[in-house]
Amino acid sequence: MAWIDTHCHIDGEEFDQDREAVILRARQAGVGKILVPAIDRASSERIVSLCAQYPDYLCPMVGLHPEEVRADWREQLAAIKALIPSTLHPSAPSPLIAIGEVGLDYYWSREFEQEQLEAFEEQVRWSVETRLPLMIHCRKAQNEMVALLKKYAREQPGGVFHCFTGNEQEAAELLQFDRFVLGIGGVLTFKKSHLPEVLPSVVPLDRIVIETDAPYMAPVPCRGQRNEPAYTAYVLQRLAEAYGVTAEEVATVTNANCKRILNITL
Repeated sequence: MAWIDTHCHIDGEEFDQDREAVILRARQAGVGKILVPAIDRASSERIVSLCAQYPDYLCPMVGLHPEEVRADWREQLAAIKALIPSTLHPSAPSPLIAIGEVGLDYYWSREFEQEQLEAFEEQVRWSVETRLPLMIHCRKAQNEMVALLKKYAREQPGGVFHCFTGNEQEAAELLQFDRFVLGIGGVLTFKKSHLPEVLPSVVPLDRIVIETDAPYMAPVPCRGQRNEPAYTAYVLQRLAEAYGVTAEEVATVTNANCKRILNITL
């Protein structure tokens, strides 16, 4: 049995000392592939290079994270966009699989609210142009995100609403975008999480993918530690319990979702 970690920042400095060991543990746990999102120009360049070293295992994304949108956002986007043609070429060691991590985040501040909206919309247009799915981060901005995505609903190829932690109403609103799935990670396992009840009530299993968001959001029983892809096994098992199915069925269905939405196969 193997499955996919659809969101792991394995390029981060938190893994600089033992990245090879982390990848080995992931393989041994059952993780068949790891998808690696970017947050800015530097990480986009770093991820393209890193994934080329593991072409059958690490899958790259490029993009500008909303929390990284500053006064230089236009220059950042121009540099990131320049990476896309070569990484889409069939001869690329590890071709791009998505535009991400992009979106809106008004949790801490709305200082760059308009800039975030403009940067997000430009990257949505990249997705439309390249037919690459989106990896979307959204925090305290679902209304604005939904309104923007509706403008491109017919053209947009789909993607993942990363790190979903919302309620039934919020889930239903996102599921109206029928080419998108919800990314579910360690929060599912937290003692006070409502996701084990919310998800089976409104979200079909064929609208879910598994993620870590490592090094963040480690699941129980590893909460408080650095997260890593091997820990998706705990998310997989908790999903199986919540939906009343086997872990093997969760792996099978979520892998099929990755193939359909992200064009990723094991």
